[in-house]
Amino acid sequence: MTSSIYFRKFIAEALGTFALVFCGTGAIIANEITGGGVTHVGIAVTFGLIVSGMVFSFGDISGAHLNPAVTIAFWIAGKFPRKEILLYVVAQLLGAFLASGLLKFLFPQIANLGTTLPSGTELQSLILEIILTFLLMTVILNTATESKEKGMLAGIAVGSTVLLEAMFAGPISGASMNPARSIAPAVLSGVLEHLWIYIVAPVTGAALSVFVWKMTKEKIQK
Repeated sequence: MTSSIYFRKFIAEALGTFALVFCGTGAIIANEITGGGVTHVGIAVTFGLIVSGMVFSFGDISGAHLNPAVTIAFWIAGKFPRKEILLYVVAQLLGAFLASGLLKFLFPQIANLGTTLPSGTELQSLILEIILTFLLMTVILNTATESKEKGMLAGIAVGSTVLLEAMFAGPISGASMNPARSIAPAVLSGVLEHLWIYIVAPVTGAALSVFVWKMTKEKIQK
């Protein structure tokens, strides 16, 4: 029974992250192919809607983390077992690589596959990504129950936050907030120069959010 539960969680995280990367970076690719036909707003909406859809679909199975930074943050918060971290991260990376691999096959003319890249300095994008992930994780922590994102509130709140942050920060830092979303297209396209930003910043931002969440939680309980 236990192995069956782990398998379901693995599949849910892999499928959810596949959908996120395929639709989100696919929108970026489609926008490039059509000369701006999707538009920046369309890309932001795509990311927000697919996240909402995956939370609704898999929230009660795996929690629909879809993001290694979220999984690590839930563990730091004491809401997720350490023994399942590797399972989730491998599933998320697998889903992301399958999505980017399929997009590379479908659109070989697009070299960077929707890789997240800073438009300004690395420091600017590093700080921005930390703040973006901090805010996203704050929303997740306050709408989730024991690492499980359930119901309409979580799906709408998390998806809307992703949409909002992608809307204003996408043109500057790429608004990744997710190592898996950035690692897969970067590795498969060979654009690795700035990848460290999109690994370090989301994990840092998510961890900082847990620290603040714990402080406010303790004050409320007192």
